[in-house]
Amino acid sequence: MTTEAKPRRPQQVHTLLVEVGRKPGDGLPKHATGAALLCYASGVEEAEAVRETVAILQQADLSVLEVTGQGTREEREAGGEKIDPEELELMERALAENSVVVAVITPFFD
Repeated sequence: MTTEAKPRRPQQVHTLLVEVGRKPGDGLPKHATGAALLCYASGVEEAEAVRETVAILQQADLSVLEVTGQGTREEREAGGEKIDPEELELMERALAENSVVVAVITPFFD
């Protein structure tokens, strides 16, 4: 009986926009009502990247409300988006470290 290994699908970096609400100890500014986080997360597919991102943000005491996928680098470039070198560097870091990189946090205020 032989078992053939399935070919491994490569990791890709997914750009995710995460909306978070307030939670005690979340580290957001005092009068903020929540925040938007721009994240780069590695995963074989977007669903995996989303699960990993949500898990990490929950460990950081953030209350995740919604996650919107913006696509992989290839998908974004195919859509005509130009990605700047700083953003590419963060994407490469997420891929190399097989991690989630939070690039931007924008707090929301009333």
